[in-house]
Amino acid sequence: MAQVQVYNQEGKKTSKLELADSVFGIEPNEYAMHLAVVSYLANQRQGTQSTLTRSEVSGGGAKPWRQKGTGRARQGSTRSPQWTHGGIALGPKPRKYTVNLNKKVKRLAMKSALSSKVAAGEMMVVNKVEFDGIKTKNVVAMLKGLKAAKKTLIITAESNEQIYKSARNIEGVKVATVNTLCVYDILNCDSFVVLKDAAKKIEEVYA
Repeated sequence: MAQVQVYNQEGKKTSKLELADSVFGIEPNEYAMHLAVVSYLANQRQGTQSTLTRSEVSGGGAKPWRQKGTGRARQGSTRSPQWTHGGIALGPKPRKYTVNLNKKVKRLAMKSALSSKVAAGEMMVVNKVEFDGIKTKNVVAMLKGLKAAKKTLIITAESNEQIYKSARNIEGVKVATVNTLCVYDILNCDSFVVLKDAAKKIEEVYA
């Protein structure tokens, strides 16, 4: 069984938590994680950029000058790509960048990302978090006690307004729930802070 250290919100060690090897102790599959990250980043792209081709730019109906005898290069329209205010050649058009992954690859990538964090000693479990209100300094104090890195991902079992609103103004800190957890966020953080009930829920979902 994979073991991680459990802390209280002040950053003091309280116990150790055994996690399922099937989720937190597998051999990380780098290719699956790569596919998951590529898919995530591609799916963030809107694909709405659009440029006008020479057929879509207004004007340019008449031939600028006669074909021969002027000494200048032949031209058929003032809206050709080489002209100022002309159309764009081979410019972007609206398209979908979506990359789909099958369920098995997604699960393997998630387990690989979780296992890599445990193996690297970057995963910290916090038994319970209770704040006296929505205050940024509460999360700052907790992360300072945990000696967390600047880029930290905090995972809660359910949506927690106190933690989310207290952490949203801290640069490099992101809060997510178990059902919004993604491989990119896990790999992109240097400290992976998981609430104890969230760790158990992750086990249930991916075991």
